[in-house]
Amino acid sequence: MTGFIDGLLNVSPLVAYIAVFCLVFAEDALFVGFVIPGETAAVLGGVVASRGEVQLVPMMALVVAAAITGDTAGYEVGKHLGTRMMKTRLLARHSGRLENAQDFLRRKGGSAVFLGRFTAFFRAVMPALAGTSRMPYGRFFAYNAAGGLTWGIGFVLLGFLAGNSYEAVAQAVGRDLAVVIAALAVAALVAWHFQARRRKQRQRPANRPQDSAPNS
Repeated sequence: MTGFIDGLLNVSPLVAYIAVFCLVFAEDALFVGFVIPGETAAVLGGVVASRGEVQLVPMMALVVAAAITGDTAGYEVGKHLGTRMMKTRLLARHSGRLENAQDFLRRKGGSAVFLGRFTAFFRAVMPALAGTSRMPYGRFFAYNAAGGLTWGIGFVLLGFLAGNSYEAVAQAVGRDLAVVIAALAVAALVAWHFQARRRKQRQRPANRPQDSAPNS
């Protein structure tokens, strides 16, 4: 892994953009996350930006786009291949964890797609499980986009701020730092949920029909 990291940090800017995009995309679309976590690529994209070799904002946009499109591809794989995909040798070895992911998806619905982005195993399989369960794509996309945006910007910024301390960051990513970012994302999701409820409650009185005036 160290050789891979050093190699990615010493390539041309164009190759860095392409490599980071492909790794983040493939994590969910092709289950590459079982080998190389996409969050490592996102953090390294930020590190490369901190060195001035690529621009920070384009790197963040690239990672977000790769996360969202990779999840969409994973959703389509699950939708069209369904249970056959779960019987492959790669996934069969993780049957217990897959059952936990499926149970989490049944209980939380779209929120599982959002929260799954912050756990390595769930991030790799949740889009395909959502497609297999026939979750409506519009609902999936809304939570997928929110998760991809929060995760992509968060981890690229993390790498940018870490700079040359990327090795320590890479070791912590997927554990403590992922928990912190996920907790912030959950807080934002809860705040949005309560705001939406308040908005609906305010609209209800206005939508009720007015009592008819008594006849004189």
